[in-house]
Amino acid sequence: MAANVGQLSTDELREIIGSVVEQKLKEMLGDPDEGFEIRAEVQNRLLRQKKTVANGERGEELDEVAKRLGIG
Repeated sequence: MAANVGQLSTDELREIIGSVVEQKLKEMLGDPDEGFEIRAEVQNRLLRQKKTVANGERGEELDEVAKRLGIG
């Protein structure tokens, strides 16, 4: 990486700024779910979903869901 800001490319500077902003937001806001427990039913659903995706299966297409709900 370059020695000073003037030597950075636009992409390098953008990456550094993005990283710093993300870090500061995490410091300021923290984890909004910290201290809460995940209900067993939610945890089980997330684990099933993770396994399904790992097996290469995908959910419904967004446009199909939108059509089914009458919003697309």
